[in-house]
Amino acid sequence: MAIDVKFWGVRGSIACPSPDHVVYGGNTSCVEMRIGDQTLIFDAGTGIRNLGKDLIRRKVTEASIYLTHTHWDHINGFPFFVPAYNPVARFHVLAGHLTEQGGVERVFSAQMADPTFPVPLSAMKSKLTFEDFPVGSVLNPADGIAIRTAPLRHPNGATAYRVEYAGKSVCYVTDTEHVPDQPDEVILDFIQNADLVIYDSTYTDEEFPAKVGWGHSTWQEGIRLCRAANAKRLALFHHDPDHNDGAMTVIEQKARSQWSNTFAARDEMVVVIE
Repeated sequence: MAIDVKFWGVRGSIACPSPDHVVYGGNTSCVEMRIGDQTLIFDAGTGIRNLGKDLIRRKVTEASIYLTHTHWDHINGFPFFVPAYNPVARFHVLAGHLTEQGGVERVFSAQMADPTFPVPLSAMKSKLTFEDFPVGSVLNPADGIAIRTAPLRHPNGATAYRVEYAGKSVCYVTDTEHVPDQPDEVILDFIQNADLVIYDSTYTDEEFPAKVGWGHSTWQEGIRLCRAANAKRLALFHHDPDHNDGAMTVIEQKARSQWSNTFAARDEMVVVIE
């Protein structure tokens, strides 16, 4: 059985609904992984709205939602996730960075509260549960599926996820900031021999010095890490909103010329790991 990966939102920071962002997409972070009848959702940026419509079409009423962190671009699609309003649906939301800050449920409730949103979290009539786990935990959503977690360098903290099933693995590694010429040993170990690494490629190496402290990395660092870790494929992800389709085309071409196993993720792109 394969791991089916679908990108519903690949943009970072803020959604980009413009004619200059139609090829790669403008929705913020949301990735779906399907393993048999299990639906695993990673982040709830604006991309989760279209995912929700697709779940309704497919009659899927149960899923787990794993959050890297709770900055706006990773959660602000959730109020528009229509399946969560269905009383027969069940969704379990997990995060690994908030155990000392009151929990992920508090964050989701505050996001849907006066004076910034008109509909409260309580309006979501699905069976909605929340879990805060210590980062570093191994999660087991179903028999045969293991999800390993690791901490990332990002303001307020973030969590990386490695989904393992039947000898295959997909790593979701965003948002994270590297230190030039000092490979992140945590990430190197975490992505070792992975079949696919989805990596925070917000900037280029040339742009990075002006963005130090903002919590993001570069496509070049993604290639360096994947090569060193013997990963098989790299998906550039969390694209800078200022990188329009023209800029992204150039970035993808340069990246592929450096390492042919690289591609830039696009909204609604599907990758099958089998």
